Amino acid sequence: MRSSARPTLTAAEVSAGTPSTRKRYVDLLRVVSIAVVVVGHWTMAVLGFEDGRFTGRNLLEIAPWTHVLTWVFQVMPVFFIVGGFTNAASWRSASERGETYGGWLRGRSVRLLGPALVFVAFWTVLPMLAVAVALPSGVARTGGREVALPIWFLAVYLGSMAAIPVLVAAHRRFGIGLLGALVGAAAAVDVARYGFGVPFVGTLNYAFVWLAILELGLLWRDGTLTRRSPTPWVLAGGGLVALGLLTQFVDYPVSMIGLTHAERSNTLPPTLALVALGVWQCGAVLILEGAANRWLERPRVWLRVVVANSMVMTFYLWNMTAAVLAAVLLLPTGVWPDAEPLSAAWWWLRLLWIAACAICLIPFLLGFRWAERSPRVSADPYRPPAALALLGVVLACTGMGIVAAEAFPVQGEDPLVPSIGVACMVAGALVLRVNPIAPLRRHRDAVA
Repeated sequence: MRSSARPTLTAAEVSAGTPSTRKRYVDLLRVVSIAVVVVGHWTMAVLGFEDGRFTGRNLLEIAPWTHVLTWVFQVMPVFFIVGGFTNAASWRSASERGETYGGWLRGRSVRLLGPALVFVAFWTVLPMLAVAVALPSGVARTGGREVALPIWFLAVYLGSMAAIPVLVAAHRRFGIGLLGALVGAAAAVDVARYGFGVPFVGTLNYAFVWLAILELGLLWRDGTLTRRSPTPWVLAGGGLVALGLLTQFVDYPVSMIGLTHAERSNTLPPTLALVALGVWQCGAVLILEGAANRWLERPRVWLRVVVANSMVMTFYLWNMTAAVLAAVLLLPTGVWPDAEPLSAAWWWLRLLWIAACAICLIPFLLGFRWAERSPRVSADPYRPPAALALLGVVLACTGMGIVAAEAFPVQGEDPLVPSIGVACMVAGALVLRVNPIAPLRRHRDAVA
């Protein structure tokens, strides 16, 4: 019988035990970027309850002046820059240990797929039970679309991560020229898409755009972007100038977040404007690096970053679930004050709304953070061949893409396509041998 008591480290002990080679700043950026995205989701969701029905609008669609704010608050490029930095380091370390590509890709996939599978399992079962009891199927499908929103990012990120070894090899050979090639390819796709109306060609930019932003992380890691002190300022200024030119003179949307009724989108699929956004944000990140590193030397600050990183994926996946829960608890009951959208009172209420969503997120953090405990993949002898690992990733990404677009299966609402999405995710997990409840089992064994 092992003791259930686990030693609690002090902030000073956690800080002292952190290897000097660890770049604390990238951990901070990961937490901050996800936090900004989550608060952005809660702010943009203009939910209401009228005539016995929930309604939902997007702040960006009812207030066009807010579009320019996405140049600051659409920070997914920062997450990808950090991903390029950390995954390149992970692949290098794995290569030096003699790890295979299939084994490395499986290990990286487990950390994303495990929490995502728990989330999808919860939301596959709950709407079906709710509809079976009394909930109208249309309401269940609408709610499912809202909570499924975060899944699209995981599909893109996991797919991009699979290309890291190839990206690293190309980076070693071509250096910053690789970034130029990827940006040029993204521009060429946009020309074909918008200038000549070539169908489906925009899909290629899911690769070219996000790989270009990952490459910024590789250039940061090898010192190319920090070797000369003016470089970060050139990146930040150049990115902003490029955004201004593209949106004012080349008819790219000002919003860096896709809008339902817009003719064009900078994210679905991504465009050259999103690369410019990534360049500007990369410059800003590098400008702040020195001050942030000094701040992170404080033990208490670093401890908070470590704790936040231990649940960052749970925080991201369940954020819209918390918003839906807040809406269900507050709107139909009349507890929430009724204010005209965009009025002064409404803006003040946004602060209370964000606080309400944060409170509603707490039970999900407490209930599901176990899903992202680091699994001991290194102790698992299974190392799939490269082709099989890639197949698993493709299946998982396809499934997540379908779920993000079609939500979850609900009886009475044509559940076929959403069911295919869930099935693809499960198939990908089976190919990669991802067991989403393994972290929970290990935790129980540890305290038994």
